[in-house]
Amino acid sequence: MSRPLKIMLVAAEASGDALGAGLAKALKARLGADVVFVGVGGPKMAAEGVASPFDIAELSILGWLEGLKAYGLVKRRVADTVAQAVAEKPDAVVLIDSWGFTIRVAKALKEALPGVPLIKYVGPQVWASRPGRAKTLAASVDHLLALYSFDAPWFEKEGLATTVVGSQALHVDMSGADPAAFRARRGIAPDADLLLVLPGSRPSEIRLMTPVFEGAVARLKQENPALEIAVIAAGTVADDVAGRVATWPFRVHLVSEAEKYDAMKAATVALATSGTVSTELALAGAPMIIGYRFQPLSYAIMKPFFTGKYATLFNHAADAEIARELIQTDATPEKFVAEARRLLSDPAARREQADRQTAALDLMGRGGRDPSEISADAVLRVIAGRAAART
Repeated sequence: MSRPLKIMLVAAEASGDALGAGLAKALKARLGADVVFVGVGGPKMAAEGVASPFDIAELSILGWLEGLKAYGLVKRRVADTVAQAVAEKPDAVVLIDSWGFTIRVAKALKEALPGVPLIKYVGPQVWASRPGRAKTLAASVDHLLALYSFDAPWFEKEGLATTVVGSQALHVDMSGADPAAFRARRGIAPDADLLLVLPGSRPSEIRLMTPVFEGAVARLKQENPALEIAVIAAGTVADDVAGRVATWPFRVHLVSEAEKYDAMKAATVALATSGTVSTELALAGAPMIIGYRFQPLSYAIMKPFFTGKYATLFNHAADAEIARELIQTDATPEKFVAEARRLLSDPAARREQADRQTAALDLMGRGGRDPSEISADAVLRVIAGRAAART
């Protein structure tokens, strides 16, 4: 009797943990007891049978300066991951997102386990910055599972076989979201303007963006005391966000992950730190203003490598600034106030932006098959192709 297929999944951040869990679930649905998992991940992957040898929270690093400070830790965790792979001898390794960590693992595994297919799930956003990474990835792995159709050409021209699987963010089910119930629970009138603030999911994002949002919200509340304010506290940084918001000198509705879609659908306008939430807000029909700040020295080092026009995915897909982007020195309370004031005072402008956001989601591939299903099929094809090449 043949042994079960052994697949190693490696994720170093919460978003990758969710993708890895979805892929593991889809593979188990196909193979049942004929697949086992090893690797590195968080609680969602652990629930699907991936026992991680260390806590991935310590690897949630953003920016060059922050990366330099954590270089020793990253090197140790790369070595731990490679040692696990050598000991387990998996039939394939899937490296999920987290470029800085997973590219080091890929290069080390190519030497340590040359016969094992390496699959990258989520490529670097070379359309936005550092296009040379496409060539680096092509030399380091055997296959890429890309999220968007506009990703593929960058890697295929470097000779890397690519499967477009779609983004899980486009498959969020908002059918159960109840904006009216959210407002009722919080004592927010049905016709009251609700400003939703999403400060981010990384500690550095909370540290750098929360003061900007606080300044903007304070000004808007001063202009319109009836304006209702809600803040979404992502699970990974919930305590930090709650502590900061508690000092704001006006009423704030603190929203947990469990009711965030209710809040997104209830929002009149959203102020959001750039990230996956922009796609979720667009799915909810919420017009938004996007901002981001890096640590200043990190930004100075990274800025020459930014080549894309837009940071927000649906803006890139549409090749238009549908949602205003306020990045680094533009991310000021004053500029957020001006944009928010315009949207809050103009229902037609809000409707137009929401409609354009929705149309851009269609360009990104909304409505396709579940990405985990497509990814599972692709992983099994790669393994089968490698096995056939050996015989």
